[in-house]
Amino acid sequence: MLIKNGLVLTESGFEKLTILTDGGKISGILPADAMVKYSGEVLDAAGNYVLPALTDVHFHGCAGHDFCEGTAEAFSKIAEYEFSQGVGTICPATMTLPDETLTAILKSVAAYAKVQPKSGAAKLVGVHLEGPFISRAKAGAQNAAHIQPPSAEKLKHWQAAAEGLIRLVTIAPEIEGAAECIRACAGDMRFSPGHTQCGYDEAAAAFEAGADHVTHLYNAMPPFTHRSPALIGAAADRSFDGKRVYAEVICDGVHLSKSAVRAAFSLFGADGVVLISDSMEATGMPDGEYQLGGQKVIKRGSHATLTDGTLAGSVTSLYGCLLKAVEYGIPLETAAKAATVNPCRSVGIDGFYGSIEVGKAARFLLLDKSDLSIRKVI
Repeated sequence: MLIKNGLVLTESGFEKLTILTDGGKISGILPADAMVKYSGEVLDAAGNYVLPALTDVHFHGCAGHDFCEGTAEAFSKIAEYEFSQGVGTICPATMTLPDETLTAILKSVAAYAKVQPKSGAAKLVGVHLEGPFISRAKAGAQNAAHIQPPSAEKLKHWQAAAEGLIRLVTIAPEIEGAAECIRACAGDMRFSPGHTQCGYDEAAAAFEAGADHVTHLYNAMPPFTHRSPALIGAAADRSFDGKRVYAEVICDGVHLSKSAVRAAFSLFGADGVVLISDSMEATGMPDGEYQLGGQKVIKRGSHATLTDGTLAGSVTSLYGCLLKAVEYGIPLETAAKAATVNPCRSVGIDGFYGSIEVGKAARFLLLDKSDLSIRKVI
């Protein structure tokens, strides 16, 4: 395929370029006025921004299906819906569940990954374990009955079941053994402090041990205050010192205020914010009753809550979060990086996904320049 006349997202911003693809990979990137002899399919992207397809590294479901159903049908329906929303690469999250349930899910997803479709669906490239090594006091919508202490042995067992697909693990740094667990497994997966009551020193110790991510910044953690900066302060300090920390931000208009979103971009910079949807199965569905991690969830409009009113993920796609970030004043190129290359870098898949470069995956999202509506997902 040859894609011409589009404004293509690059490290420098948007540039008018011509893209050539071959065999599912980008084979050439040329100036817009370059003379090219090409006999294949030509797509005129005039009037459109051309982005890499989006990447979501933290969500639980959509289209009436939950990732923890652990079935090929659920994985397929989720991947198809995500693709329709401009998401080309996914790293879905599990919930805090019994050991044997997690093992079964991971075995199923490893089997699905080998036979998943090559087109028309987001590519599943990893799994995010959101629990069970979290704080009971900050469980949020997680089932506290299945929370347990960190265990490197169990993580290695689960990684074997997943055939290496675990890319990210949420962990509460204050729990005994957390730093040791991170240190023992950091070479095999990434760690993300979250669902935690940790203070600054405990968070800093987790980063020193090898963590480099923060699970849904601001949510399910102590607030940043001038005398007790806690996890947010420790993460910001590490970034200030030049050691990259990726901060997840749920920009759905419900979990965070406009000011908090802007502050996250100020603290962590254009290269450090990772937009996530944290979406659950009610995303793309009508209002009603759903579930998350085996717990009843009520969807009303843009909110999804447990019966006690606790927020239970979002009902907004990553594309919707991208639009909201732009609405909040984040420049499009900055918001786009936070939904494309930054998440890929945060879970170590940026060698092939997340940016428009020769040799990388030929997966694109075309947005209408006038209103940012989705024109085509390739």
